[in-house]
Amino acid sequence: MTKELGKKMACEFIGTCVLVLFGCGTAVFSGCSAENGTGWILTALAFGLSIIAMAYVIGNVSGCHINPAVSLSMLIRGKMNIKEFLFYVIAQVLGAFAGAGLLYSFIALSGKEVTALGTNGFGNVGMWGAFLVEVILTFVFIYLINGVTSDETKSNCAGLMIGLTLTFVHILGIPLTGTSVNPARSLAPAVLLGGEALSQVWVFIIAPFVGSAIAAFAYKLLNEKK
Repeated sequence: MTKELGKKMACEFIGTCVLVLFGCGTAVFSGCSAENGTGWILTALAFGLSIIAMAYVIGNVSGCHINPAVSLSMLIRGKMNIKEFLFYVIAQVLGAFAGAGLLYSFIALSGKEVTALGTNGFGNVGMWGAFLVEVILTFVFIYLINGVTSDETKSNCAGLMIGLTLTFVHILGIPLTGTSVNPARSLAPAVLLGGEALSQVWVFIIAPFVGSAIAAFAYKLLNEKK
């Protein structure tokens, strides 16, 4: 592993840790649910603002993927090789576990029982409904990322646009599945919490990858000139 790749991995680790800690943490401490509109919006904003903050710090080093689905899209479009992809995913998963672990500690230190970590679930839409929701939400998110990161005229505001897109994706997705669109973000809290969240997490790993692949191929077909 080169020094440059090591720096990218460190940035992806930090970025994913921040995303999970602040996004899932806001969901836990704000009481985010379909019935709690305030917590719902705050959680959506926390995920979006985490992306914006990290984009302007680590974007110039690693590209600020902090999401295996984003990295898969870049792999499909030839923006990274398989070795980089695998190392990115390793760093992202480790960062997600670090963020979920810190959140677990914060909840325990507050004197509360750890009964939630911002996990995803099938909710009222069922297994296949959750799968479809996550594919569509991820498609929209990844398609936007491909667009703004491929246009140099949008480079200065790319982080803002990606963060805002993640916010509106969460606004729709939270009452349906809790919104994943990120396999690492879903895996770590589910493993630490266990139970139903862990038994359902496979949907929130596979569906974002499917949505990402569709978005990457759609962008290649519809937007790339060559």
